[in-house]
Amino acid sequence: MAYMLFVMEPRGQRSERTGGEGKALYERMQRYADDLKQRGVLRAYSSLRNDSEGQRLQVRSGKRGLRDGPFTEAREMVGGFFLVDCATREEAIELAALCPAAEWATMEVRETGPCYLG
Repeated sequence: MAYMLFVMEPRGQRSERTGGEGKALYERMQRYADDLKQRGVLRAYSSLRNDSEGQRLQVRSGKRGLRDGPFTEAREMVGGFFLVDCATREEAIELAALCPAAEWATMEVRETGPCYLG
């Protein structure tokens, strides 16, 4: 089964770090991804740019609505993700617990699947 491990970061946290601190954390995350690769469970991963550089799109009644970030109503932003293959949800949770980002962010674990299933 495939699971998404989302890194849910508090908004503004990145700007509180020095460049060196940010780079050191990024390198830890790269080592974590390398470990998942060696285990043979990693399908894909990426960090995401700050939500201030994002855009949100909605189409309602045929009209597009586009809004630039940052999205101030959100307390957290998706800072990155890991797509992993696991036999069970418990295994996915264990992998998420090993992620360095669990120390400064929230790891959200979600199984992939059709959206029409509850």
